[in-house]
Amino acid sequence: MFNFLVTQSLRNRLLVIAFAAVLILFGGFTATKLPVDVFPDLNKPTVTIMSESEGLAPPEVEQLVSFPIETQMNGLPGVTRVRSVSGVGLSIIYVEFDWGTDIYRNRQQIAERLSLLRDQLPANVTPQMGPINSIMGQIVLAAMTAPDNVSPMELREIADFVIRPRLLTIPGVAQVIPIGGEVRQYRIAPNPSAMRALGVTQAQVETALASFGANTGGGFSDQYSREFLIRNIGKTMRLEDLGSITVATVGNRPVYLRQVAEVGFGARLKRGDAGYMGKSSVIISVEKQPNVDTITLTRQVEAALADISQTLGRGIKVDNIMFRQANFIETSIKNVQTVLMEAIVVVAIILFAFLLNVRTTVISLTAIPVSILGTAVVFWWMGLSINTMTLGGLAIAIGELVDDAVVDVENIFRRLRENREAGNPRSVFDVVVGASQEVRSGIVYATMIIILVFVPLFALTGIEGRLFAPLGKAYIISILMSLIVSITLTPVMAYYLLPSLKRLDEHEGWLVRKLKAGNRVLLGWSFRNPKTLMAGALAGVITAGTVATQLPRSFLPPFNEGSFTISLLFNPGISLAESHRIGLIAERLIMQIPEVRQVGRRTGRAELDEHAEGVHASEVDVDLKTSARSKEEIVQDIRTKLAVLPVSTNIGQPISHRLDHMLSGVRAQIALKIYGEDLDTLRRIAAEFRDKMAAVPGVVDLQIEKQVRIPQLDITVDYERAALFGLQPAAITEALERLSNGRVVSRLVDGNKRFDVVMRLPDSLRTTQALGDMLIETPLGWVPVRQLADVQETDGPNQILRENGKRRIVVLANSDGKTDMAQIVADVRKSVAASQLPQGYFTSFEGTFQAQEEATRTIGILSAISLAMVFAILYSRYRSTLFALLIMGSVPLALIGSVAALWWSGQPLSVASMIGFITLTGIAARNGILKVSHYINLALHEGMPFGPDLVMRGSLERLTPVLMTALSAGVALVPLMIDAGAPGKEILHPVAITIFGGLVSATLLDTFLTPVLFLRYGEKPLKRLIDGVRAEQMAKAEKAPGQSIQPIEAF
Repeated sequence: MFNFLVTQSLRNRLLVIAFAAVLILFGGFTATKLPVDVFPDLNKPTVTIMSESEGLAPPEVEQLVSFPIETQMNGLPGVTRVRSVSGVGLSIIYVEFDWGTDIYRNRQQIAERLSLLRDQLPANVTPQMGPINSIMGQIVLAAMTAPDNVSPMELREIADFVIRPRLLTIPGVAQVIPIGGEVRQYRIAPNPSAMRALGVTQAQVETALASFGANTGGGFSDQYSREFLIRNIGKTMRLEDLGSITVATVGNRPVYLRQVAEVGFGARLKRGDAGYMGKSSVIISVEKQPNVDTITLTRQVEAALADISQTLGRGIKVDNIMFRQANFIETSIKNVQTVLMEAIVVVAIILFAFLLNVRTTVISLTAIPVSILGTAVVFWWMGLSINTMTLGGLAIAIGELVDDAVVDVENIFRRLRENREAGNPRSVFDVVVGASQEVRSGIVYATMIIILVFVPLFALTGIEGRLFAPLGKAYIISILMSLIVSITLTPVMAYYLLPSLKRLDEHEGWLVRKLKAGNRVLLGWSFRNPKTLMAGALAGVITAGTVATQLPRSFLPPFNEGSFTISLLFNPGISLAESHRIGLIAERLIMQIPEVRQVGRRTGRAELDEHAEGVHASEVDVDLKTSARSKEEIVQDIRTKLAVLPVSTNIGQPISHRLDHMLSGVRAQIALKIYGEDLDTLRRIAAEFRDKMAAVPGVVDLQIEKQVRIPQLDITVDYERAALFGLQPAAITEALERLSNGRVVSRLVDGNKRFDVVMRLPDSLRTTQALGDMLIETPLGWVPVRQLADVQETDGPNQILRENGKRRIVVLANSDGKTDMAQIVADVRKSVAASQLPQGYFTSFEGTFQAQEEATRTIGILSAISLAMVFAILYSRYRSTLFALLIMGSVPLALIGSVAALWWSGQPLSVASMIGFITLTGIAARNGILKVSHYINLALHEGMPFGPDLVMRGSLERLTPVLMTALSAGVALVPLMIDAGAPGKEILHPVAITIFGGLVSATLLDTFLTPVLFLRYGEKPLKRLIDGVRAEQMAKAEKAPGQSIQPIEAF
């Protein structure tokens, strides 16, 4: 097939060039249309179920809401984990499904289960599924600021009724969540004493308010030969009208609402607040749907916010962007694009230095744009996006994209020169076809091996598979494109550009001549001292293998996002007002750090948020300027500043935090989960483990999940006393709920604005003393609550967390970034194993290290399988175990340089460096194939006898393409190795370090070791191979006498 492709390409030269031009134009157009994101799609299918049950305490929320929903969800097909958080008046259930399941089908299954649950839940509880959004979904955090004359209530109304509806109309926006300010309500605070005095009941007040401010329809009226629509207008927004409602008639006199209750505007009970630059604010979080171009969507959101800002006036600004995910994406993509351009320039310089010829350099370099733009077309067809990983795959492949073309061009150039020296006995067409076919076999087999060694990458599960598989796809697609270019476009360009060269008569340039002279001398020494060379190489491989086991381990390198996310945790039980006040102080302390550009904070939970954070929890987003100080120094500075506050801190970065949260369900690198039933026992065990983990070197940000006891006011109904007054206990608790917790009795509509009318006791009557004295209507008259129930101050849990059907608490920690993560994990596991847990209690250890362990195991097993397949392919081609092992011998030689480079640069052994070694296996094997194939071809086609002369000539003739391909692949990675902390390079830096180090050792040692091993052990396999090929040729000739037999194919 490949012979056919080469021949037909040369026969249809103009068509090939026209097709390449169209591919470049279409690829360039397609590349601009591909979606751009920071990472590939990392979304594990997860459905969030939120249930508001205002006023219920966590134990009631857990028993009445969370547990029934959890039980139904645990039996769904594809479910891997069910987590729940039962907080004050709120239940949030996270249902996680297997990777690869259809999120829409999952939601359909959950909707069916929820419909069966309705009767089992309290009457006022309606579970709702959160919208489908991305793990990286929070693309923009915008702070609203206004002068002091604008009230928090007005600011929040603009956020709810102007900004949110406008942003939700933008395609791709999944959710818009405002937090902070005050949500306006029409508040009715009943006065039980006045109601008793005037003889008005609670039921009468509620009935009177039920349809307040509502319009009704009156049908149609026909008059004056026209049809009139009848509207009954009862709508009003005036407080005076609300206060003037008649709630009862006593002694022929109306009793107005204002006589038995206070009527006014009030703020809805809130569980969250926000601050920006040390002042109270409203912060708007914009979340995107999966598979949406983040940069395009961010620009649309910014344009909409800027438009809204211009129309608001009064000094209100809504476009203070305090977090913009697109910044990290744009910087990362720009950095990797710069790497691509720098790599192309470096490759061009290397090629020219070796070939000393503009035309051969141009032919070889053409492979890069054609391959990359062809890859863009395939991306578009496969639905892949441009992200740091796909661009990283291209950056790693840049130097290799020219390899096939270089080998082809170099061979064509050499054969054309030899043909000219011989007096041009063959036509240019025949020379080009023959030269291409000579190296074609080596090129094809090398490409097959490169694809095979990448197989383990596609078998990785979980987040690491999602992260690295697109890198592998980009790499393989671009390499395959370069193979196609080398057997179609390269021979055509060589046909047009090379035969007319004047330099064709000249021999190699000075650089090649010097390298060959040096190589000749060193090969001579190697032939004389083979044992010394082999012993040295073996010692190097053993040493590298030993050192590799001692290298520190990590999952992924830390990112440099240019911003921090700081979690501040107070002791639960703190009020929202106090938590907000200390949060503002924390903002001002952080603002003192010179690198800080802006600071925003969200405390507690917004009304629409899918995270059940209590009012004790704050999340501070810090936007940084570029600085000469390192990230570690800035983090230490922040820790020092916040040390004066009574909070525990956890400093991370927005995207890294989300990755941690997806892996273990908590926002930390290490999560020790303790399962059991009794909350006090769980807290005690967690405290013991925290103390043990504190002694482990390298552990920072150590804290226990804030599941503690908070103050509660228990009103316990006395059944006997209730019976004496003729009351059902349920009637008492219901009356208390209506008055103390409040109830929405009506809803006012003003255009697109909606306001609740709420009936609730004023805060002054909701204290321990006042609730005990509160009057309740009974058949025997009005009596205080304390005569029917015991009112006492106690304590209870602030929230209850469950996972897979059991209560759990988590001890959280991060690593300091310097200590080996594997060592930290081993130490923690040892301390956990030494502890005795009560019956029914158990632990689970999770985090990024778990993904790293699984990835290492998977890559190890599958690498062995893929190497076996590589051996099978080489054996089928060369029909010799020795030749196959000789070619694969380059792989352990590459290990020497890789391990040395990782050790020298202080890089841990991570999933990224393993990917580098996988890539290296394919490149190293290519060199061996080029050499061994040429030795065989010299003996088979040119009749050279086996011996030092054959090996010397084969090695010297293949020196140029081997060095050019190795140098192109290696030096093209240098831009990735410089400035390792730059956004976008963090993950690719270890890959580049591994490949570069391995290429250096594999190329240098392979230059001498392969010839020596071939000379020492290759005579018998070579003779057997040549005899076998010639016997096949003879058999073909005997079967078809008189017919022309095709020449023996080149190896």
